[in-house]
Amino acid sequence: MAHTYEELKSKTLAQLREIAGTITDDAIQGFTQMNKDHLLKAICKAQHIEMHGHHEVVGLNKTQIKSQIKDLKQNRDQALSAHDHAKLKDVRRRMHHLKRQIHKATV
Repeated sequence: MAHTYEELKSKTLAQLREIAGTITDDAIQGFTQMNKDHLLKAICKAQHIEMHGHHEVVGLNKTQIKSQIKDLKQNRDQALSAHDHAKLKDVRRRMHHLKRQIHKATV
C-alpha cells in the first residue's frame, strides 16, 4: 500500500512501527527503538516518498515575470545611485506587485 508523507505524519508511533515491520529495507533496521521523527524519515527513505510538497505556479508565465523583476532590480539600483526617491518607490512597488502575483498563483 502506497502512503503519502502527510498520511504517515498523522499516524501514531505504534501505527508507524506496524508499517515499518512490513518493510524489508536496511533503512528500517532497529525501527522498534526509533522515535517518531526518525522512523518517519526512515520509512520515507525506504519507500522513496517525498518529505515535502512541491509548489507550482499556475496561470502565469513565471519566467517572464522573473525577467521583469530582474530588469526592475537594475532600475532600482540606478534610482538608488541617483537618489531619486520617487522612482525608487515606484520601482519597489512594481517589484512587490509582481512577486505577489507569483505568490498568489502558487498552488
